[in-house]
Amino acid sequence: MKERILVIEDDEAIVKVLRRGLAYEGYQVDTALDGESGLVLARDHHPDLVVLDWMLPGMDGLEVCQRLRAGGGIPVLMLTAKDTLQDRIMGLDAGADDYLVKPFELDELLARVRALLRRTQPERAPILTFADLTLDTSTRQAIRKGRTISLTAKEYDLLELFLRHPRQVLTREMIFDRVWGYDFGGESNVLDVYIRYLRQKLEAEGEARLIHTARGVGYVLRENP
Repeated sequence: MKERILVIEDDEAIVKVLRRGLAYEGYQVDTALDGESGLVLARDHHPDLVVLDWMLPGMDGLEVCQRLRAGGGIPVLMLTAKDTLQDRIMGLDAGADDYLVKPFELDELLARVRALLRRTQPERAPILTFADLTLDTSTRQAIRKGRTISLTAKEYDLLELFLRHPRQVLTREMIFDRVWGYDFGGESNVLDVYIRYLRQKLEAEGEARLIHTARGVGYVLRENP
């Protein structure tokens, strides 16, 4: 599934064109006809990019952009009929990453969307998912069936390693090297202790086991034993 894009625009004809064009490119698209509704969608759906009209009823696009900026680093493509240098400066100063003057060609807008997403991609930490378990690597928060799981630093590192290598048997040596950074030696039981802690937290409400023992080798993240 491609990135999620939020369009905040009060012209329904433009909204229709943008929704169709962006969806055709494979993006998930949310739309709002005013700034306040757009901010609610941004808060609830966490878009990867916002296409934002300057002239909105009530709260204008500049204020919406400033509030989006205050809430995080979502890239913003500003749409406007205003084309003077001062207008462009105002839009960029409000936090817009790019500026497109109406009327515009859909192909140019799509190209700018792709460019903005490429530019910000390295900054967006991935969300790792396996079965009913999700790990947000930007907030370091694990969620299983809507339940937030509190993790220590080492528990997080261990879980992230498993989620980056699903269904792959990880040897004890590899886990020690990636998580602790050195070899504890074959006699150390610190890994088994941390696996037990992690299982207790992941299975606290009777959920199915995801981290299984590969006897004599190490551990593996998979749905079934």
